[in-house]
Amino acid sequence: MDENGVPRTAEERFAIAERIVRRAEEYGIPRRKVMIDTLVLTASAEQALVKETIRALALVQKLGVKTALGVSNVSFGLPNRPLLNKTFLVMAMANGLNMPILNPLDGEMTGAVRAFGVLSGTDVGAEGYIEAYRGFTPAAPAAAAVPAAKADEGGADDLFGCVRRGLKRGVRAAAERELAVRAPLEVVNDVLVKALAEVGDCYEKGTLFLPQLIASAEAAKEAFAVVGEHMEKSAAKKGRVVLATVKGDVHDIGKNIVKVVLESYGFEVIDLGKDTPVERVVEAAERYRPLAVGLSALMTTTVKSMEETIRALRRAGCSAHIFVGGAVLTADIAREIGADYYTANALEFVKVLETLLAK
Repeated sequence: MDENGVPRTAEERFAIAERIVRRAEEYGIPRRKVMIDTLVLTASAEQALVKETIRALALVQKLGVKTALGVSNVSFGLPNRPLLNKTFLVMAMANGLNMPILNPLDGEMTGAVRAFGVLSGTDVGAEGYIEAYRGFTPAAPAAAAVPAAKADEGGADDLFGCVRRGLKRGVRAAAERELAVRAPLEVVNDVLVKALAEVGDCYEKGTLFLPQLIASAEAAKEAFAVVGEHMEKSAAKKGRVVLATVKGDVHDIGKNIVKVVLESYGFEVIDLGKDTPVERVVEAAERYRPLAVGLSALMTTTVKSMEETIRALRRAGCSAHIFVGGAVLTADIAREIGADYYTANALEFVKVLETLLAK
């Protein structure tokens, strides 16, 4: 505000902010060290001006300064103030507020800040949110403030630890170190599979969460690629397998892991990629005459596409064994959609294929 008081429009407040910034710069104060409060008035007395405060935030944040608000001022004189405060806080953050003035012991308000960090992408990988709410259950919200103890995560630079913690940057070097002293299949079975099993177990128990699960899967994918490079030089091919993530589904981390594990065990893999049209899967099955076709889906909505792919393969007279897998699949669903086998992980896939080859 200036000598005339608090302006009624966002544009007038922005003009004052520009003057403040220019004057600060005359004294050598950079914009990044300037905090501008666009001033919130109570909704009970100046309801129309709440929107002007929000609009002013959106304008002022373009100046490259920090922005502040005394959040709880908005609810003065109204019932259920916490509800208004929390809602206003989220509105303000969505428009550029980054230094809210609030009670740090108010779990609802700090929770809104943490949730906004996840949804806006400023809390990368939801790390801060997960750390704060790791032990949270609806019946015990107080646990949100007390991070649970972390499970043993292995060394920061060994391969198991890299996969367990989702450290993609160091995983290639760690895999090379393991391969210098172990055979590729030992690295797969004794390190990578066990690390992923532990990650999956922690995810099921609720001590790890989806962003961490994805990070571990990405790290494992990188490690499997290194193992695959070593296997390709000498492995005798046992049989051919066509893999595809079905039409409409763009998730391929699981499929990629299956691919490298199969290759590690000596199978030749034809990888059709993700979002694969039904016709392309049928065409590949007819062209390569594989031992098996493996179909992957992560989303419930693409199970229908998986079923359509299986029907098309049957109509085309495909004699290959049809395997399905993915987060949303179960053995019952696999039977319902016409698959021959459901496998929960890459090693199970390999074991079934080995059994088929032995017949």
